[in-house]
Amino acid sequence: MIPLRDTIPSRRTAWVTRILLIANVAAFVVELRQGPALEVFLYRFGVVPSHWMVSTLQDVLDWPRLTITFLTSQFLHGSLLHLASNMLYLWIFADNVEDRLGHARFLLLYLGSGVAAAVAQLLASPSSHIPMVGASGAIAGILGAYLLLFPSAKIVTLVPLGFFLQTVELPAFLFLGLWFLLQWVQGLTTIGQVADVGGIAFWAHVGGFVFGMAGLAILRPRRRW
Repeated sequence: MIPLRDTIPSRRTAWVTRILLIANVAAFVVELRQGPALEVFLYRFGVVPSHWMVSTLQDVLDWPRLTITFLTSQFLHGSLLHLASNMLYLWIFADNVEDRLGHARFLLLYLGSGVAAAVAQLLASPSSHIPMVGASGAIAGILGAYLLLFPSAKIVTLVPLGFFLQTVELPAFLFLGLWFLLQWVQGLTTIGQVADVGGIAFWAHVGGFVFGMAGLAILRPRRRW
């Protein structure tokens, strides 16, 4: 299923969403300019779980530098398709969440979800040497918040039916509920797999989604009576 748009108009311009989109695209351009040095670049600015394994004092001293990668990794992507799919979800779902939370709270939820997502994947695969990159964990947090804020919103979705494509409107609780269930089930299938096999960080999606729901309860503006 591919989301195309939702049916809820925003009351104000989602400036932070637009800035995040531009920042992700700009970061991808920087990646393309790395050439043969791209792998070293991703290992430097992505989250590599095994780098957090402590065996010497130097490992502990590296932690401040490694902490920064919880933020930088959120703006890097492994391919154009990876970037495009994440930006599609960001564009569709983030503006309404930003509208409801306000710019500052939204940014805090977005970045916090990205950090929580990376920590979740790190705990699931602590010995992996593969750098984790991508905005999907942060966006998953926005999806979790969207589910709580707009459960009845309609998501215009492209659904493949054999050789044909059908456009349908699905309620947000169904679309996002199925999305989360799929991440959870696929995450379970990765348990016990070889840590150095690359792929989708399903537990990052799960962690980000759950954090987004929990974070909304804290950051959501309170109504004044």
